[in-house]
Amino acid sequence: MMLMYRQKKTVKGRGGNRLLISVTFPGSTGPIRFVVCEEQLVVGVIQTALKYYAREGRLPVFGSDINGFVLYCAPAGTEGLSPWETIGSSGVRCFMLCKKPQANDATTNDGKQKISQKGNGSWKAWLNKSLRFKISSH
Repeated sequence: MMLMYRQKKTVKGRGGNRLLISVTFPGSTGPIRFVVCEEQLVVGVIQTALKYYAREGRLPVFGSDINGFVLYCAPAGTEGLSPWETIGSSGVRCFMLCKKPQANDATTNDGKQKISQKGNGSWKAWLNKSLRFKISSH
């Protein structure tokens, strides 16, 4: 009796470990989870997350311009990841993908700053509020 063994197909050039990551979009129903190589660049993760988000037809609609988004580590969340660093260098698997702040004209003609009319607050306030809720509920 002859036993046949199947060899696993290995993809050359894709070395490294694979990670299951979760990317949360503000205002969406829940995170998107997908597998990436830990050497993949942050810009590639942003592109993949936007593609999956659009494919699932989630709301709100964010668009597909990868230059208009910043990926944050969900636990720390204070500073965005550089698009050219690897996703495995952050050491976390939960991320938040937010739109970059619009660089609107914040000053008037006489050099004084305008008061913002936006009353919703920023994504940082939302993130801190949601993390406080999760921590205090335990």
